[in-house]
Amino acid sequence: MGPMRPADPATAPRGRVRELVRYFLRLGLLGFGGPVALVGQMERELVAGRGWLTREQMREVIAVCQSLPGPLAIQVGIFISYLRGGQRGAWAGGWAFILPNFIIVAALGALYVHFGGLQFITAVFYGVSPAVIALILHSCYRLAKLGMEDWLQWTLAAACLAVTVVLQAEVALLFIGAGIVGILYYGTALRGRGGSAHSAAMPLLAGAWGEPNNTATPIAATPTAIAIPVAGATPIASATPIATGTTLAKLLLFFLKAGALTFGSGLVIVPFLQQGVVREYGWLNEHDFLVAVAVGMVSPGPVVITATFVGYLVAGLAGAVAATVGIFLPSFLLVLIAAPILARHRTNPNVQGFIKGAYAAAIGTILGACILLGRIAIGDWFTVIVGSVALAVLFRWKVSNPLLMAVTAVAGLIAFPLLHPAWVMVK
Repeated sequence: MGPMRPADPATAPRGRVRELVRYFLRLGLLGFGGPVALVGQMERELVAGRGWLTREQMREVIAVCQSLPGPLAIQVGIFISYLRGGQRGAWAGGWAFILPNFIIVAALGALYVHFGGLQFITAVFYGVSPAVIALILHSCYRLAKLGMEDWLQWTLAAACLAVTVVLQAEVALLFIGAGIVGILYYGTALRGRGGSAHSAAMPLLAGAWGEPNNTATPIAATPTAIAIPVAGATPIASATPIATGTTLAKLLLFFLKAGALTFGSGLVIVPFLQQGVVREYGWLNEHDFLVAVAVGMVSPGPVVITATFVGYLVAGLAGAVAATVGIFLPSFLLVLIAAPILARHRTNPNVQGFIKGAYAAAIGTILGACILLGRIAIGDWFTVIVGSVALAVLFRWKVSNPLLMAVTAVAGLIAFPLLHPAWVMVK
């Protein structure tokens, strides 16, 4: 297994940072399918393709990032950039990953404000969303092949899948608990060489992932019912929003809290955002918020890019910048604090045990989240067919994600006005 060390900033070639920027700009522009699909694409291109890191290193990166609050794909990108180009590479690669998503979603926000709505988003979502489920399943299959090794990992994955489906959320304590089981089974805690299980686990948890009691309670509430925005609904966004210092500060602080204290990915963050954006601050009405979620799902990059759209509707371009910085900045800080600790202690059997357990939890919660997202994405015979065909194509041929998204988006644009689906995305 190759060393898990970051590049030395003093000796790493400048070209390495440039290649990170080029790669993540392309991934941010063309990467569809949500966090699992994006991570699967990074694994395929950077491990098997470019050889930037080994399979074991990729497994460790995913396990660490799944144990942190915030968007998984961005954190994996930051971590890989850190290993490849040091601190400078992490900041450059991470923001390069985010920039295309920001430009696309901010532009959609401007169009939404100018025209008073984006009715075509509904039709695009109708075709794309079942293909997103297919991408998640295919990527989860690849990730399982990457790091699932024995019966204990599959048992942990099954348990985490069940908890995720029952609670309808990705619970952070699942990763911590599975990691502790991994320490006990794979590590030295019960073999007399590493002290007690408590003494072996606590330095790891306190140093790399923070004390569990000092983090926010994971969101475990039932996701709010979300319907596809229908044609004819009247949004409140009808004039160019005006940014004020107070509003920008509130946006920044709210999304900093969302990025730093919310565990889970995809639509798991939606109830938290809805509580603040709609109910607490009254920035948007329900319809505009649902459009923001739909834009986050059909655009490239992570669903939390919804923050950019919300920020634009509330305070224009300045609001979009404030919300985007707020939602993603904690990911940089968390990864760059955890990554050096992992790099120093990666050979410790207890650290390896924690990683194996947390990785199994990641696979289980991804599958559980896929079931929950399936209730949103698949609601009639058309979406069943699109999802099934997309999954078969992904397993049979090496089809690029942008091509798959483009074909299914066109299918949605054609089918939506003919079928007029009115089913609810989350029941």
